[in-house]
Amino acid sequence: MEQNHLKKQINSIRTSLFAQGYLDKVQFTQLEELQDDANPNFVQEVVTLFYSDSKRLIGNVESALHNHPLDFGKLDDYMHQFKGSSSSIGAIKVKDECTKFQECCKARNGEGVFKSVDALFIADASGHLIK
Repeated sequence: MEQNHLKKQINSIRTSLFAQGYLDKVQFTQLEELQDDANPNFVQEVVTLFYSDSKRLIGNVESALHNHPLDFGKLDDYMHQFKGSSSSIGAIKVKDECTKFQECCKARNGEGVFKSVDALFIADASGHLIK
């Protein structure tokens, strides 16, 4: 009974993320289709890996933003990785913001880079980026 309730909650959250445009339904459904009896936790493992990679990449971006002058090439590389991992799970809003960030890097637009970071991440009280 509890398991059915949990499945309903997960499905409700999933549907909401699709409706709000946070997750690409086709991409995420393809990811779900890769899960089978041999690997019943596949989606959970992929999403967990996405979050751990995101944490690492956010830290890298945060460190790079404290360097002056900004190393646009390095920032673009970090965001390219973040965009790729976001695409792999269907996180379209994140992927789109990563694209905007990369465009600012290519234009060597420091102000635009910081605006893009604000759209992607929230800073805590001490100024550290959090997701």
